[in-house]
Amino acid sequence: MNQISIVRRACAGVLLLAPFAPALAQFRVEVTGVGLTQLPIAIAPFRGEQGLPQKLASIVQADLERSGRFRAIDASSAGEVDETSRPDLAPWRQRAADSLAVGSATRLADGRYDVRFRLWDVVKGESLAADGFVVVAADLRLAAHRVADTIYEKLTGEKGVFSTRIAYVTKAGARYNLWVADADGENAQSALASGEPIISPAFSADGKRLAYVSFESRKPVVYVHDVATGSRRLIANFRGSNSAPAWSPDGRTLAVTLTRDGGSQIYTIPSTGGEPRRLTQSSGSIDTEPIYSADGRSIYFVSDRGGAPQIYKMNASGGEAQRVTFTGNYNISPALSPDGRSLAYISRISGAFKLQVMELATGTVQSLTDTTADESPSFAPNGRLIIYATRQGGSEALMTTTLDGKIKARLPGKGGDIREPDWGPFQR
Repeated sequence: MNQISIVRRACAGVLLLAPFAPALAQFRVEVTGVGLTQLPIAIAPFRGEQGLPQKLASIVQADLERSGRFRAIDASSAGEVDETSRPDLAPWRQRAADSLAVGSATRLADGRYDVRFRLWDVVKGESLAADGFVVVAADLRLAAHRVADTIYEKLTGEKGVFSTRIAYVTKAGARYNLWVADADGENAQSALASGEPIISPAFSADGKRLAYVSFESRKPVVYVHDVATGSRRLIANFRGSNSAPAWSPDGRTLAVTLTRDGGSQIYTIPSTGGEPRRLTQSSGSIDTEPIYSADGRSIYFVSDRGGAPQIYKMNASGGEAQRVTFTGNYNISPALSPDGRSLAYISRISGAFKLQVMELATGTVQSLTDTTADESPSFAPNGRLIIYATRQGGSEALMTTTLDGKIKARLPGKGGDIREPDWGPFQR
């Protein structure tokens, strides 16, 4: 086994992909599956949204459905309702809706938009929440995502992730692009374009920086990129391969995989650059794909020290490693849930690469997908969803899934492929 085969199949995978379509194309969200408990909600068309480039109610509804926690009640015939007056809730009770969201979008004199909404408890006849956002036209989608976040938190008691961002990589012809997009894949903005592969993007804990691996110097090197300004710093360009960057929770350190001393081993390096410190000392084996635990005390990583790639855990300062995965003989690409209770990873089963989730306290493993080419899982910052790349219908696509695998949403680019997703943190 060589290094490429267990580093997310990244180097080989990116180089051998079919050409990607530009990520500027609009995505459509296809939600499949039925959850055990879903809250029925109606999202009425926002007054004034007909003339807008974004249909706010549709964005809010798609966000909530994709979460797996909500079931949409058709509200297309709601009529003229908004947040300024109490709607007639009786028809919504008859439609078995538990809650109703109404709102409006008004263009202001300076060209910005005032987006307002109110959430009603249909059963009790009470107003549950109301809020408003003044945004420029380019941020209308963001306003809709914030509405969905508020509704989600009010009705579930947990923070919504719809206004967070994801990063992913595409290839169009001979050009590779690193994109930062809304959590639903829309509104993609190019962070980097290159004629050489870009792999392993990873958000810092504050969401302001991205670490990634670029082959632009004809070898894998690690950069840290400022998302807002586009400026970047070369962090790791040592002899051999520099790959698989992962942020410490405080943002001060990156765990990376280097071959500077011969074999593929885990090191830490200041996120501003400097001399790396070696953590693993395994002889003749490959150690790679490090990730930090949420408390920063541990590092999980992939190693073939037992003869085949498995996931291990060690102290963040190094030392003896404990094996974590025992189901199957090929487990790679670990991702930890924010609460540290669950480990997502990719397992090769009968030649297929499938997304798995392990409950760390019990070791219970559940397979979440029926696809055969899953890769690069990443948890949403509330821990309720996982984003991953896979091959479906003959093309590469981004998918999200609930932790029980019952609700999946596909976010494909029109006619193209997308890879290497990473879900960013809550916005601060």
